[in-house]
Amino acid sequence: MKIITFFYNLLWGDLIIVPLPGGSTLGLSLLVLILIPAGIYFTVQTKGLPFRLFPEMIRITLEKKKVADKGAISGVQALIVSTATRVGMGNLIGVVAAISAGGAGAVFWMWLIALLGSSTAFVEATLAQIYKEKDPLYGGYRGGPAYYIHSFFMNRKNKASKRKRSLIAALFALSGLLCWCGISQVIGNSVSSAFENAFHIPPIWTTIVLTILAAVIVLRKHATVKVLDVMVPVMAGLYFAITLFIIIRNAGQLPAVFQRIFMEAFGFRQAVAGGIGAVIMNGAKRGLFSNEAGSGSAPCAAAAADISHPAKEGLLQALGVFIDTLLICSCTAMIMLLTPSSLTNGLEGMDLLQTAMQYHIGEFGVIFTAVILWLFSFSTFIGILFYARPNIAYLFGDNWLSQTLYKVLALVMLFIGGLAAYQAVWELGDIGIGLMTIFNMIVLVPLAPKAIDSLKDYEKNHKRKKRSKQV
Repeated sequence: MKIITFFYNLLWGDLIIVPLPGGSTLGLSLLVLILIPAGIYFTVQTKGLPFRLFPEMIRITLEKKKVADKGAISGVQALIVSTATRVGMGNLIGVVAAISAGGAGAVFWMWLIALLGSSTAFVEATLAQIYKEKDPLYGGYRGGPAYYIHSFFMNRKNKASKRKRSLIAALFALSGLLCWCGISQVIGNSVSSAFENAFHIPPIWTTIVLTILAAVIVLRKHATVKVLDVMVPVMAGLYFAITLFIIIRNAGQLPAVFQRIFMEAFGFRQAVAGGIGAVIMNGAKRGLFSNEAGSGSAPCAAAAADISHPAKEGLLQALGVFIDTLLICSCTAMIMLLTPSSLTNGLEGMDLLQTAMQYHIGEFGVIFTAVILWLFSFSTFIGILFYARPNIAYLFGDNWLSQTLYKVLALVMLFIGGLAAYQAVWELGDIGIGLMTIFNMIVLVPLAPKAIDSLKDYEKNHKRKKRSKQV
């Protein structure tokens, strides 16, 4: 536990303390110090990609799916897989925690980090496409950070043909597998707890059903993408529709809510009270945790896409950050901020969110929150096992035994988590994603010019096609 706590604090604890007006402090963790400057750098290098190319992201998403290679998935399907894992418990409980600790102003900083994160997501997804390779087991393609990290270090040493694995790439893959095992336990615990609160169902029954249902999907060769293809649009659409209904019913309060968000983000009151540091960092950390940009997880799905140009998948994954943070996380924020604070004082986590939903839509709100948490969490579980595929292959080669054993291990962790929460496992998951981010970012900055060149090539070709159509 001491070792786990040491590494957890090293990655997520306050590495640098910056004093602020009013006696407040701004604690900067190692990952914040890495990801935010990188996001600014990538945004500048792509000439403001999140703002400039948002319409192009939408256009690509609406294009007809064209998959030439049998067993491959389309660019939009890769976006759906990555959205399944991005949109999870953090979009519900995490946002609630950020607002509880940092106030309404945390939402603004969450939005800002999402804009920077979309540029990072573009770079890593484009590189995943550039360095992808054929998948002899599942068909189609595979790749991700382990593969572009491998290429980067092997090409530098001119040993591409002599060594099958790079140390940093192998460490990334191991960190990912560690992280996803930890997440599996968290998912099992959150779902069983939510169903016990909402329906008074004993955790053992929820856990058995959840594990069997997950096993039926993940142990089949091509079931994951097919299930997520249906599940993700439905769950995101339902949550957005309910939030829209709540917003319309409380439309008169919206100006005050937005005023509160912006005033508390930069507010004099927060600075004087010594709380501005908490406002900034709770919003920033929630944005980083939720959209996962820079962690290297989403590129594992991006590499599997059969798409006409690498930059197109990069733009799709950049849109994924918008969907996760600017859409789904904002939905939770609006639900919270449109609820009278007198009803939620003293509450936290799931209890706080269910109370807010009950205020807006009655008893149905409690049930809906439990069901939507199940959908978010379950889709995350089957999505992370899709991510695991290329990393298992990188470490252990192309064989069904290693693929199946890891799935069984994840199912066991899901089952254990449904019955009891183990803090050490939770922290191991956080350490895993922290290490993934560090190993990924080691090569993301030096390889970024390849992604930038790919974007320039895509824009050049796109302009040429538009001119030819006009002629």
